[in-house]
Amino acid sequence: MAYLETIPPDVHVGNPAQLRTYQEWDYHPAGTSAHPLGGLRSVADWARGLLPDLSDARRYSGLSDRVRRLHERGLAVAGSPPHLGGELFESAWRLRGFERFMKDLVKQPDLVEFILDQLTALVSENGTVLARAGVDVLLLDDDVAECSGLLFSPTMWRRFFKPRLARIVEAARAASSDLLIFYHSDGNFTALLSDLVEVGVDVVNPVAPDCMDAAAIRRTFGGRLALWGTVGTAVGWDLGAPSQLRGEVRRRLETIGKSGLLLSPAYDLDFTPRENVAAFVEAAHEFG
Repeated sequence: MAYLETIPPDVHVGNPAQLRTYQEWDYHPAGTSAHPLGGLRSVADWARGLLPDLSDARRYSGLSDRVRRLHERGLAVAGSPPHLGGELFESAWRLRGFERFMKDLVKQPDLVEFILDQLTALVSENGTVLARAGVDVLLLDDDVAECSGLLFSPTMWRRFFKPRLARIVEAARAASSDLLIFYHSDGNFTALLSDLVEVGVDVVNPVAPDCMDAAAIRRTFGGRLALWGTVGTAVGWDLGAPSQLRGEVRRRLETIGKSGLLLSPAYDLDFTPRENVAAFVEAAHEFG
Protein backbone atom coordinates (compact mmCIF):
# COMPACT_ATOMS: atom_id res chain seq x y z
CA MET A 1 0.00 0.00 0.00
CA ALA A 2 1.03 3.59 -0.55
CA TYR A 3 1.59 4.23 3.16
CA LEU A 4 4.39 1.65 3.24
CA GLU A 5 6.32 3.66 0.68
CA THR A 6 6.53 6.55 3.16
CA ILE A 7 8.32 4.46 5.81
CA PRO A 8 12.13 4.71 5.55
CA PRO A 9 13.83 1.31 5.22
CA ASP A 10 15.70 1.72 8.51
CA VAL A 11 12.54 2.34 10.57
CA HIS A 12 11.27 -0.63 12.58
CA VAL A 13 7.50 -1.10 12.92
CA GLY A 14 6.69 -3.72 15.52
CA ASN A 15 3.80 -5.63 13.97
CA PRO A 16 0.93 -5.40 11.42
CA ALA A 17 -1.48 -4.01 14.04
CA GLN A 18 0.94 -1.18 14.83
CA LEU A 19 1.34 -0.47 11.13
CA ARG A 20 -2.44 -0.22 10.70
CA THR A 21 -2.61 2.18 13.63
CA TYR A 22 0.10 4.41 12.16
CA GLN A 23 -1.72 4.46 8.83
CA GLU A 24 -5.08 5.35 10.41
CA TRP A 25 -3.55 8.26 12.29
CA ASP A 26 -1.40 9.31 9.31
CA TYR A 27 1.63 9.04 11.60
CA HIS A 28 5.07 8.54 10.07
CA PRO A 29 7.78 7.30 12.47
CA ALA A 30 10.52 9.40 10.86
CA GLY A 31 10.93 12.35 8.54
CA THR A 32 9.48 15.84 8.32
CA SER A 33 5.95 14.54 7.79
CA ALA A 34 6.01 12.47 10.98
CA HIS A 35 3.57 14.68 12.90
CA PRO A 36 0.18 15.35 11.23
CA LEU A 37 -0.59 18.30 13.53
CA GLY A 38 2.91 19.74 13.46
CA GLY A 39 1.82 22.72 11.36
CA LEU A 40 -1.04 23.69 13.66
CA ARG A 41 -0.50 27.23 14.95
CA SER A 42 -3.79 27.86 16.74
CA VAL A 43 -7.23 26.39 17.35
CA ALA A 44 -8.43 28.31 14.29
CA ASP A 45 -6.15 26.16 12.11
CA TRP A 46 -7.94 22.97 13.13
CA ALA A 47 -9.51 21.17 10.20
CA ARG A 48 -11.96 18.31 10.27
CA GLY A 49 -10.48 14.92 9.52
CA LEU A 50 -7.11 15.36 11.23
CA LEU A 51 -8.01 12.60 13.67
CA PRO A 52 -9.05 9.22 12.30
CA ASP A 53 -12.75 8.42 11.96
CA LEU A 54 -13.23 5.41 14.20
CA SER A 55 -17.03 5.56 14.29
CA ASP A 56 -17.75 3.02 11.53
CA ALA A 57 -19.87 0.31 13.17
CA ARG A 58 -18.23 -2.33 10.99
CA ARG A 59 -15.04 -1.77 12.95
CA TYR A 60 -16.72 -3.28 16.01
CA SER A 61 -18.80 -5.91 14.25
CA GLY A 62 -18.91 -9.09 16.30
CA LEU A 63 -17.08 -7.54 19.27
CA SER A 64 -19.73 -8.56 21.82
CA ASP A 65 -19.72 -12.11 20.47
CA ARG A 66 -15.94 -12.31 20.75
CA VAL A 67 -16.11 -11.13 24.36
CA ARG A 68 -18.88 -13.63 25.13
CA ARG A 69 -16.91 -16.54 23.67
CA LEU A 70 -13.89 -15.64 25.78
CA HIS A 71 -16.06 -15.43 28.88
CA GLU A 72 -17.49 -18.87 28.08
CA ARG A 73 -13.92 -20.19 28.23
CA GLY A 74 -13.58 -18.79 31.73
CA LEU A 75 -11.33 -15.91 30.70
CA ALA A 76 -11.38 -12.29 31.77
CA VAL A 77 -11.39 -9.88 28.82
CA ALA A 78 -9.45 -6.62 28.56
CA GLY A 79 -9.90 -4.04 25.82
CA SER A 80 -7.84 -1.05 24.70
CA PRO A 81 -9.31 1.92 22.79
CA PRO A 82 -7.57 2.74 19.48
CA HIS A 83 -4.75 5.17 20.14
CA LEU A 84 -1.35 6.29 18.95
CA GLY A 85 0.86 4.85 21.67
CA GLY A 86 -1.26 6.21 24.53
CA GLU A 87 -4.66 7.78 25.00
CA LEU A 88 -3.79 11.44 25.63
CA PHE A 89 -0.18 12.54 26.11
CA GLU A 90 1.41 10.05 23.72
CA SER A 91 -1.17 10.54 20.98
CA ALA A 92 -0.90 14.31 21.32
CA TRP A 93 2.89 14.49 21.11
CA ARG A 94 3.07 12.02 18.24
CA LEU A 95 0.55 14.10 16.31
CA ARG A 96 2.21 17.38 17.22
CA GLY A 97 5.88 16.46 17.71
CA PHE A 98 7.40 15.84 21.15
CA GLU A 99 9.43 19.02 21.56
CA ARG A 100 6.70 21.16 20.03
CA PHE A 101 4.00 19.69 22.26
CA MET A 102 6.09 20.11 25.41
CA LYS A 103 6.53 23.79 24.52
CA ASP A 104 2.81 24.05 23.80
CA LEU A 105 2.04 23.00 27.37
CA VAL A 106 3.62 26.27 28.50
CA LYS A 107 3.22 28.62 25.54
CA GLN A 108 -0.05 27.52 23.92
CA PRO A 109 -2.22 25.97 26.62
CA ASP A 110 -5.42 26.74 24.71
CA LEU A 111 -4.19 24.70 21.76
CA VAL A 112 -3.17 21.85 24.07
CA GLU A 113 -6.60 21.89 25.70
CA PHE A 114 -8.27 21.77 22.30
CA ILE A 115 -6.20 18.86 20.98
CA LEU A 116 -6.64 16.90 24.21
CA ASP A 117 -10.40 17.51 24.14
CA GLN A 118 -10.60 15.96 20.66
CA LEU A 119 -8.60 12.95 21.83
CA THR A 120 -10.71 12.65 24.99
CA ALA A 121 -13.91 12.52 22.95
CA LEU A 122 -12.40 9.86 20.69
CA VAL A 123 -11.20 7.69 23.58
CA SER A 124 -14.44 8.13 25.53
CA GLU A 125 -16.50 6.95 22.57
CA ASN A 126 -14.35 3.89 21.97
CA GLY A 127 -14.00 3.09 25.66
CA THR A 128 -17.78 3.10 25.89
CA VAL A 129 -18.01 0.71 22.93
CA LEU A 130 -15.68 -1.71 24.72
CA ALA A 131 -17.59 -1.39 28.00
CA ARG A 132 -20.91 -2.09 26.29
CA ALA A 133 -19.37 -5.12 24.59
CA GLY A 134 -18.76 -6.56 28.05
CA VAL A 135 -15.01 -6.32 28.59
CA ASP A 136 -13.95 -6.73 32.20
CA VAL A 137 -10.97 -4.37 32.09
CA LEU A 138 -10.45 -1.13 30.16
CA LEU A 139 -6.76 -0.69 29.34
CA LEU A 140 -5.57 2.92 29.38
CA ASP A 141 -1.98 4.02 29.05
CA ASP A 142 0.30 6.99 28.56
CA ASP A 143 4.05 7.00 29.12
CA VAL A 144 4.26 10.18 31.20
CA ALA A 145 7.45 9.39 33.12
CA GLU A 146 10.98 8.09 33.04
CA CYS A 147 12.75 6.31 35.89
CA SER A 148 13.82 9.59 37.49
CA GLY A 149 10.26 10.93 37.58
CA LEU A 150 7.54 12.61 35.53
CA LEU A 151 8.22 14.27 32.18
CA PHE A 152 6.40 17.35 33.48
CA SER A 153 5.23 18.58 36.87
CA PRO A 154 2.35 16.92 38.72
CA THR A 155 0.61 20.31 38.61
CA MET A 156 0.74 20.31 34.82
CA TRP A 157 -0.54 16.73 34.65
CA ARG A 158 -3.43 17.63 36.94
CA ARG A 159 -4.32 20.63 34.81
CA PHE A 160 -4.25 19.03 31.37
CA PHE A 161 -4.61 15.28 31.76
CA LYS A 162 -6.35 14.38 35.02
CA PRO A 163 -9.79 15.89 34.25
CA ARG A 164 -9.82 14.30 30.80
CA LEU A 165 -8.79 10.91 32.14
CA ALA A 166 -11.63 11.26 34.65
CA ARG A 167 -14.11 11.91 31.82
CA ILE A 168 -12.90 8.82 29.95
CA VAL A 169 -13.34 6.65 33.04
CA GLU A 170 -16.72 8.18 33.84
CA ALA A 171 -18.03 7.53 30.32
CA ALA A 172 -16.91 3.91 30.34
CA ARG A 173 -18.28 3.25 33.83
CA ALA A 174 -21.62 4.74 32.79
CA ALA A 175 -21.86 1.87 30.32
CA SER A 176 -20.53 -0.79 32.72
CA SER A 177 -20.52 0.11 36.40
CA ASP A 178 -18.28 -2.78 37.51
CA LEU A 179 -15.65 -2.17 34.82
CA LEU A 180 -12.06 -2.30 36.09
CA ILE A 181 -9.71 0.47 34.94
CA PHE A 182 -6.06 -0.35 34.19
CA TYR A 183 -3.44 2.40 33.75
CA HIS A 184 0.04 1.92 32.32
CA SER A 185 2.99 4.25 32.27
CA ASP A 186 6.65 3.44 31.99
CA GLY A 187 8.98 5.05 34.50
CA ASN A 188 8.25 6.43 37.97
CA PHE A 189 4.74 7.88 38.18
CA THR A 190 4.38 7.46 41.95
CA ALA A 191 3.51 11.17 42.25
CA LEU A 192 0.27 10.54 40.33
CA LEU A 193 -1.00 7.47 42.15
CA SER A 194 -3.34 9.33 44.51
CA ASP A 195 -4.82 11.18 41.54
CA LEU A 196 -5.23 7.97 39.56
CA VAL A 197 -7.09 6.33 42.45
CA GLU A 198 -9.25 9.45 42.74
CA VAL A 199 -10.39 9.29 39.10
CA GLY A 200 -11.20 5.59 39.40
CA VAL A 201 -8.12 3.63 38.35
CA ASP A 202 -8.04 0.14 39.89
CA VAL A 203 -4.78 -1.31 38.55
CA VAL A 204 -1.40 0.24 37.68
CA ASN A 205 1.33 -1.27 35.52
CA PRO A 206 4.22 -2.12 35.25
CA VAL A 207 5.52 -0.77 38.59
CA ALA A 208 9.08 -1.44 37.45
CA PRO A 209 11.26 -2.19 40.50
CA ASP A 210 14.14 -0.05 39.23
CA CYS A 211 11.76 2.92 39.09
CA MET A 212 9.03 2.43 41.72
CA ASP A 213 8.79 0.89 45.20
CA ALA A 214 5.96 -1.65 45.06
CA ALA A 215 6.07 -2.40 48.80
CA ALA A 216 5.78 1.30 49.69
CA ILE A 217 2.86 1.67 47.28
CA ARG A 218 1.08 -1.25 48.92
CA ARG A 219 1.64 0.26 52.37
CA THR A 220 0.18 3.58 51.20
CA PHE A 221 -2.80 2.37 49.19
CA GLY A 222 -3.55 -1.05 50.61
CA GLY A 223 -6.35 -2.76 48.73
CA ARG A 224 -7.41 0.38 46.87
CA LEU A 225 -4.87 -0.19 44.10
CA ALA A 226 -3.82 -3.45 42.48
CA LEU A 227 -0.30 -3.81 41.09
CA TRP A 228 0.37 -5.51 37.75
CA GLY A 229 4.01 -6.35 37.02
CA THR A 230 6.61 -5.50 39.71
CA VAL A 231 9.21 -8.16 38.78
CA GLY A 232 12.60 -7.66 37.13
CA THR A 233 14.66 -4.77 35.86
CA ALA A 234 15.42 -4.18 32.20
CA VAL A 235 18.93 -5.55 32.72
CA GLY A 236 17.96 -8.26 35.19
CA TRP A 237 15.65 -10.14 32.87
CA ASP A 238 18.18 -10.38 30.07
CA LEU A 239 21.48 -10.62 31.97
CA GLY A 240 20.58 -11.68 35.49
CA ALA A 241 20.79 -15.21 36.89
CA PRO A 242 17.68 -17.38 37.35
CA SER A 243 18.34 -17.36 41.10
CA GLN A 244 18.03 -13.57 41.14
CA LEU A 245 14.56 -13.72 39.59
CA ARG A 246 13.48 -16.45 41.99
CA GLY A 247 14.58 -14.29 44.90
CA GLU A 248 12.74 -11.28 43.54
CA VAL A 249 9.51 -13.23 43.09
CA ARG A 250 9.74 -14.45 46.68
CA ARG A 251 10.44 -10.96 48.06
CA ARG A 252 7.59 -9.46 46.10
CA LEU A 253 5.07 -11.96 47.44
CA GLU A 254 6.40 -11.56 50.98
CA THR A 255 6.25 -7.75 50.95
CA ILE A 256 3.09 -7.19 48.90
CA GLY A 257 1.05 -10.34 49.48
CA LYS A 258 -1.02 -12.28 46.99
CA SER A 259 -4.16 -10.16 47.03
CA GLY A 260 -4.24 -7.31 44.54
CA LEU A 261 -1.05 -8.45 42.79
CA LEU A 262 -0.85 -9.59 39.19
CA LEU A 263 2.70 -10.89 39.32
CA SER A 264 4.35 -10.49 35.92
CA PRO A 265 7.48 -9.13 34.25
CA ALA A 266 7.81 -5.37 34.46
CA TYR A 267 9.57 -5.30 31.07
CA ASP A 268 9.23 -6.95 27.68
CA LEU A 269 11.15 -10.21 27.39
CA ASP A 270 12.48 -9.78 23.86
CA PHE A 271 15.99 -11.06 24.61
CA THR A 272 15.42 -12.93 27.86
CA PRO A 273 16.96 -16.41 28.20
CA ARG A 274 14.45 -19.22 28.53
CA GLU A 275 16.04 -20.21 31.83
CA ASN A 276 15.08 -16.87 33.36
CA VAL A 277 11.49 -17.14 32.15
CA ALA A 278 11.27 -20.68 33.54
CA ALA A 279 12.71 -19.54 36.87
CA PHE A 280 10.06 -16.82 37.13
CA VAL A 281 7.18 -19.20 36.38
CA GLU A 282 8.47 -21.89 38.74
CA ALA A 283 9.01 -19.40 41.56
CA ALA A 284 5.54 -17.93 41.09
CA HIS A 285 4.02 -21.40 41.50
CA GLU A 286 6.30 -22.32 44.40
CA PHE A 287 5.92 -19.17 46.49
CA GLY A 288 2.51 -18.05 45.30
